[in-house]
Amino acid sequence: MAKRYMAIWFRHLVTDWLMLRRPELREIPFVCVLPERNRMVVTAASYLAEAEGIFAGMAAADAKAMTINLQVLDAIPGKEARLLRQLGLWCMRYTPLVATDAPDTLLLDISGCTHLWGSEQGYLKELVLKLRTSGYDARAAIADTVGTAWAVARFGRVSPIIPAGNQAQALLALPPAALRLEQPVLERLQKLGLRTIGNFMLMPQRELRRRFGEGLLLRLRQALGLEEEILLPVVPPVPFVERLPCLEPICTATGIEIAVQQLLERLCLLLQNEGKGLRRAVLKCYRVDGKMVQTGISTNRGSHSVSHLFKLFELQIAKIEPALGIELFLLEASKVEDVEVLQEKLWTGNPGLADNALAELLDRIATKVGQDRIRRYLPAEHYWPERSIRPAISLQEMPGTSWRTNRPRPIRLLPRPESIEVMALLPDYPPKVFTYRGRRHVVVKADGPERIEREWWQDQGVHRDYYAVEDEQGQRYWLFRSGHFDTAPEWFLHGFFA
Repeated sequence: MAKRYMAIWFRHLVTDWLMLRRPELREIPFVCVLPERNRMVVTAASYLAEAEGIFAGMAAADAKAMTINLQVLDAIPGKEARLLRQLGLWCMRYTPLVATDAPDTLLLDISGCTHLWGSEQGYLKELVLKLRTSGYDARAAIADTVGTAWAVARFGRVSPIIPAGNQAQALLALPPAALRLEQPVLERLQKLGLRTIGNFMLMPQRELRRRFGEGLLLRLRQALGLEEEILLPVVPPVPFVERLPCLEPICTATGIEIAVQQLLERLCLLLQNEGKGLRRAVLKCYRVDGKMVQTGISTNRGSHSVSHLFKLFELQIAKIEPALGIELFLLEASKVEDVEVLQEKLWTGNPGLADNALAELLDRIATKVGQDRIRRYLPAEHYWPERSIRPAISLQEMPGTSWRTNRPRPIRLLPRPESIEVMALLPDYPPKVFTYRGRRHVVVKADGPERIEREWWQDQGVHRDYYAVEDEQGQRYWLFRSGHFDTAPEWFLHGFFA
């Protein structure tokens, strides 16, 4: 497949970003400045400032003299590189290989990608329009080489898409600066009257090398496709990664297995704490000879089981060639997904409370947190919910009655009902709004009432009418009205459902 490249030039990268954050800057010319050799120098100028003749590299004092309403802002060191990297990561939806060319250009290897947008024209239009809609002034060009795409994006005036093999014709009328040459070389070309690339493209290489150095020939050959130009791609950050340096080079399969086991234990603990499961992982092994070998695994669904993942890697270890030894292991979880946390079984075989393992577990927990923090409750013969449980004396104590399961009960029951303020359509209707601890809840669903009579043989009181309600946030509560609706009843919150 023939190689094709795209260059994207952001003419006002930093100033566009500032205008996105501060829209009022769109209406005034402004510049960013930094101190340099005891004077303030313009590092970036907005398009309105450029229209006044201000440019990057100019002294800030000279820029202020050219317009009366110039806004001067302090530049943020390194901001261009960070913005360019962020835009490069965004462009990875269009191609997997994106490189940055500081301070304001992205270089994309688009070989085999453009057909997904119909054509190179559709590809370029889609990408540039998305960037411009986002607020960035971008120009782009496509060519066989990085150098020609870079040159046409900045200096081209005809077509941004250079047909295959036509890079020489595209460069002829462009100025020497389109070859990314150093400033002394450009000044020397200017003095000699060589104002376009076509003026010296066909000159003997020996003469060009003697007068302008090897740099000009290198850039010219790269732009024409006579010499390959290597791109250093932007690598997206991997949030889940573990590394294991070795004191001595690892040369055996057993040593590699131990390293993989340790890396998996640390990585799976991190994934488990985040509620994630591994779908794809890559093990990179850096050898003492400077080379890197790698292998990977994938799963059908997210997993953070060390034993399961180790068995998968165990099948790949034979493919790793340690040579003189591996000095660094790197395990990356390149793809993860959310996993549901499953409740593990405390015991199998249903041995019940008589299981010795349960008693031993409770002993260990009690030693760490205190015996009074562990409680077991049994049902009691009472009407009111807060009286219908009692603490068990031991694991062996049996209940005198069974738990009530024919009506819903909250997972958390308050020891004492707490008073709430309620609004209802009619006095005997479920509440439509209730206020609990200063927070207002709008009821969207309600079930009830369930009447629970008072225990007249123990104390005085009135009956309760319980409602299970759900608010607009999906939270469910157990409320009750104390007494008849026609006697100015009080409302209480008694529990919370899961």
